[in-house]
Amino acid sequence: MKATLLTTLAHIASAAVIWDGRFNDLGTAEDLNKWSWSNQVGPYQYYIHGSGAVNKYINFSPDYKNPADTVSKQGAKFTLDSTAFWNGQNMRRIELIPQTKAAINSGKVFYHFSMKRTETNAPSVNREHQICFFESHFVEMKYGWISGEQGTDNPNLQFMVSQNSKWKTEWLPEVWHNIAFEIDFGSGSVGFWHSEGGDPLEQVVAPVSTSASSNGADWHLGVLELPRSGYTDANEDFYYSGVYVENGAITTEIGGPGQ
Repeated sequence: MKATLLTTLAHIASAAVIWDGRFNDLGTAEDLNKWSWSNQVGPYQYYIHGSGAVNKYINFSPDYKNPADTVSKQGAKFTLDSTAFWNGQNMRRIELIPQTKAAINSGKVFYHFSMKRTETNAPSVNREHQICFFESHFVEMKYGWISGEQGTDNPNLQFMVSQNSKWKTEWLPEVWHNIAFEIDFGSGSVGFWHSEGGDPLEQVVAPVSTSASSNGADWHLGVLELPRSGYTDANEDFYYSGVYVENGAITTEIGGPGQ
């Protein structure tokens, strides 16, 4: 018993949240509007979105978080609708980027988040969705039919390293997927930790070599949907909670260390 307690305390001491994006410091989605290039406040940069009001694309609620996460006060629902086109592009997008000077792009770090979908406004299986990605796409999640592959649809949620699938599972509604990208910017590798519901994270993909690089402001929490001829736009919802970056030993408990 004493040895177990000492091990737990040692783990807590060696793990550190270096950027906290768990939405606990945000009241409503309108708080995201406080950020600008001239007023860089809050945990997120908010500029990749459509022409509508912020609550057309992002909303916060305790109902939107993984119920197994007791650290997060609320989660977020991200919505792609008919106006979710950014900067004249032909792809629908809604994304948040960490606002921080912390070294989230250095050494070995873990990028944590939980995600789910519902039957209502379900993301299309016929289109490629790039989810929680870095600009260079050295690591990301993807869902739906991936551009260039055979067939017309793909029901799988996939972990991708440099555009190559390393893990996949059918993305069923109302199932929370807890994820951590294990990124070593020094050695250039990425591993994958995963669980469902309230189960602790387990490493399901050991680190693989890749060109891991970031400027510290190019990880996109959210989704970019590629257009596809013959398939019309429909509203799609994506749910996120438990978003944070840590270094040291990984925290496998859902929601992460307390504040």
